[in-house]
Amino acid sequence: MIDISTKYMGLQLKNPIIVGSSGLTKSIEKIKEFESKGAAAIVLKSLFEEQILHDSNHLIDSSEIYQDYPEATDYIQNMVKSNSVEEYLKLIKEAKKEVKIPIIASINCITPNEWLTIAKDIEKAGADGLEINIFFLPHDFKTSSANYEKLYFDIIEKVKAQVKIPIALKIGYYFSGLVNTIQKLSWTGISSLVLFNRFFTADINLNTMKLQTSNILSSPSKLAIPLRWIAILSGDIKCDISATTGIHDADGVIKQLLAGATTTQLCSPIYQNGADQIRIIIEGLTQWMGKNNFKTIADFRGKFSIKKNENPSLFFRGQYMKSLFEKE
Repeated sequence: MIDISTKYMGLQLKNPIIVGSSGLTKSIEKIKEFESKGAAAIVLKSLFEEQILHDSNHLIDSSEIYQDYPEATDYIQNMVKSNSVEEYLKLIKEAKKEVKIPIIASINCITPNEWLTIAKDIEKAGADGLEINIFFLPHDFKTSSANYEKLYFDIIEKVKAQVKIPIALKIGYYFSGLVNTIQKLSWTGISSLVLFNRFFTADINLNTMKLQTSNILSSPSKLAIPLRWIAILSGDIKCDISATTGIHDADGVIKQLLAGATTTQLCSPIYQNGADQIRIIIEGLTQWMGKNNFKTIADFRGKFSIKKNENPSLFFRGQYMKSLFEKE
């Protein structure tokens, strides 16, 4: 009997496949469908702090009437924020009633203060965990890397003081000392690190001469980035690791587990191939385990991490010129 269950953020999961935060996870119908296809947990579409602020400011700016009445401005900002949050809390409550798998809320934040009360409300609504999505684009010439990194620790500290549910931290890889920073983040008491965030990117449309979004969905080639860093970090951080970005099939899931990931998160393959891709990936994982005589995921997790792999040097190589010519 092959057992593909795992434990993530202290939550017992039937397998390591999580549907990641995206437009896919903003409706009850989709969440129920993903559960029926085998998803072990759902990360709800992120509640964006800056979107809440933008929506209220846009409403105020659209009418001259509101600009003349500061009281009206305060009311509108609170009203818009409350409505956005209320809809999100309603989604959490309904999801908990309709499905049995864990529901993890998600907040995309830009400050350590604005949304702390929202975290409390999310816990009260019944979320099984909270994934905090943090990224500060280091675009300010006057701000040092240390000051940017401090913001991450400030946010974690303040959130942990507010809620008791497990917290996952989703981050990117733009740090001056990535491994050192991630290790220190794992010491803060968070339950998981989600590696890595997929960022919005801009492109220039030469026909319209306007800016546009670029590469909204990931490609399998992006798998290599989290694969390397998870292999390096596995065994040296004090929390779980959830791999995301570039995972499109069972092979991608297996590779990240071999590197040391606890779970994997999917979005793009579901957008491209539908919810049934979850079932296909689970079947592929189970078949591979049977073929290689692995009874549980623990039997092979981290087998290719730098601590367990006999030849981990390729994970450390930054240049490939020697590899190209070493046979000559």
